[in-house]
Amino acid sequence: MRRKRVLPLAALLLCTPALAATAPAAASPQPAANGPLRILLTNDDGYNAPGIRAAFQRLTAAGHDVTIVAPLTNQSGTGTKTLSATTVAVKHPEAKVWAVDGTPGDSVAFGLSEVFEGRAPDLVVSGTNFGPNVAGLATHSGTVGGAVAALESGVPAIAVSTGGFAAPDPVATINAMGPTVDFLAKLIDRLRSLAKSGPLLPRGVGLNINHPVIGADGKGTASGTSTTFQDPQAPLVPDFTDSGDGTWKVSVKFAPQPAAKGGDVEAVSAGKIAISPMAADWNTGPGDFAKTSALLAGLRP
Repeated sequence: MRRKRVLPLAALLLCTPALAATAPAAASPQPAANGPLRILLTNDDGYNAPGIRAAFQRLTAAGHDVTIVAPLTNQSGTGTKTLSATTVAVKHPEAKVWAVDGTPGDSVAFGLSEVFEGRAPDLVVSGTNFGPNVAGLATHSGTVGGAVAALESGVPAIAVSTGGFAAPDPVATINAMGPTVDFLAKLIDRLRSLAKSGPLLPRGVGLNINHPVIGADGKGTASGTSTTFQDPQAPLVPDFTDSGDGTWKVSVKFAPQPAAKGGDVEAVSAGKIAISPMAADWNTGPGDFAKTSALLAGLRP
């Protein structure tokens, strides 16, 4: 049965000033009311990167049962790639930490199948990522890909990133991961409170969160939150130069376009936290589906 798109409901639940106390539509798994959540934590920067360690510490301090199942090495830009090899190496370097020599999707697949075998986690969190995952960057993001892998398996998922379109300052960005994971913990508490003993999010719906870097040191507080959509622009422009020997030199130019009103780029650029509801499938909305169906009407083999 084709999954229904419920993004407006997620937006209504999460980001209006006065939230209704109604639980989202049915989904699995369902956490115990007011109890700690069992969280699978992954990323694309690697299992020992500053962002995932900050998230682990903050969510553990909030009382949740957090297990890292993340790539052994940096897998930025791998998107939704998963299960493309016949074998995978896995290390277990410390308690609550599994390092998978593969993509974020591989890590989530291994975590759901083996680490959480028999009982799925209540939530998968992917991040926090170093740098933004907005606009076209999100489409190819390994951080978002990890969340998508969870959604495909019916597990609620949140992708989290720290940064904006401006060239990142490493120290400020790492500092900004503190406010990022503080907000993440607050958001999870909100979801758990609204869900009671039900699902954290509507089935098939995840969140892509982008937290700005505020202040020269990155320790400032965002000016607010905004429910956004993924800005349709693709800010990375490729260029290929013929080397004359059958190979081509590849370069990429960063060429951002004006931000779409209501999109994630606009929000982060304004110092706000962008929260974009997302689905794991690539179905169009009903309006675009109807328009495309009209174009194809009467077509025969």
